[in-house]
Amino acid sequence: MDLGIDADELNTCVQCGLCLSACPTFRVTGDETRSPRGRIALMRHVQLRDAPLTPEIVQSFETCVQCRGCEPACPSGVQYGRLIEQTRTTLARTHRSTPRWLRLAYIPLARPRLLRAGSVAIAVAQRLHLVPTRLGLSVRIPLRQQPIPASGSDVYLFTGCVMDAWQRDVHLATQRVIEAAGFGVTPTLAQAPCCGALHAHAGLTDHTRRMAHKMMAALRPDMPILVDSAGCAAAMKDYGHLLGTPEAGAFSARVFDVQQWLAQHIDRFPKVAPLDLRVAVLDPCHLRHVQKVHLDTRVVLRPFVRELVELDDDGLCCGAGGAYSALEPALAGQIRARKVGSIDRARPDVVASANPGCSMHLGAAGVPTLHPMQLIAQALPGRRPLD
Repeated sequence: MDLGIDADELNTCVQCGLCLSACPTFRVTGDETRSPRGRIALMRHVQLRDAPLTPEIVQSFETCVQCRGCEPACPSGVQYGRLIEQTRTTLARTHRSTPRWLRLAYIPLARPRLLRAGSVAIAVAQRLHLVPTRLGLSVRIPLRQQPIPASGSDVYLFTGCVMDAWQRDVHLATQRVIEAAGFGVTPTLAQAPCCGALHAHAGLTDHTRRMAHKMMAALRPDMPILVDSAGCAAAMKDYGHLLGTPEAGAFSARVFDVQQWLAQHIDRFPKVAPLDLRVAVLDPCHLRHVQKVHLDTRVVLRPFVRELVELDDDGLCCGAGGAYSALEPALAGQIRARKVGSIDRARPDVVASANPGCSMHLGAAGVPTLHPMQLIAQALPGRRPLD
């Protein structure tokens, strides 16, 4: 079966195994078919040797978190993320993965009113204690949204879909911080309701392309786009590759993780008394391994907290992986247990993570987690502390 993978890219892997220690699913299972090397070998068997695409092989591909932690560990520069994305796309197009119920669940992401209605229903269910704990929904979804008005036109703040419906408090904190640095903010809201990151993870790349085109048409071409979700920023920075046009490349070039942008303007912040907190920085995989701007989180946080501490697991994935923690709860839980162990050894007061999926996944395990922008907003003078 043709998986649609470029043969040269597929053959870049020399099967050395240096990726194994960086792979969260291999670390918890010890199963070679749950490693990047093993999955690439299976891709070769299917595409180059016409091996049957068995349920076991499909399961191997589906259990990949797509954290891309293997890429920095690879001496051959294998672009594993491209390989697994294309494989998942082929599986979805041939209906071997991404079941119908999941495709239906993604429909509201690009329809703000439908997403808001569904979120209110979940919020009511939460208050009636009807949401199963196994779903790991650790945030309290608001019944009513706080307004997020524009304050200027220096930068866009991408608000997205689920994060805006469930964690708008993070966007409000982010806007406060950007404004404290002297920039006027225009929230994207319904102009750009979804970046398509979750769709791309699920192999629904055609949906992601449609969303990318809509976003590019909706947002002015002369404003930087700041993103406070690591997964969304990574997806938007990839539009140039996804669409393969100069316009898409130009769009991606003006997308910045918010910490990345603010690190360039750190001297614009007022001097403050740091929060009396020991903060452990958890790097979301798409910030560390894909965007490679995770050090900027330390730059912007350092003036605002008493102490920053590093985890001892060299950026190993926490197991959130977009919708992965809901689709593969057993594996996600085992991966998270390793991360929680690392956090416990660091003994922080709070963990800072710049991705909503990571914060919810860790929160479900009882780990106190805040977005870096929430911590900075608390430290700013004349600002109301966040709940």
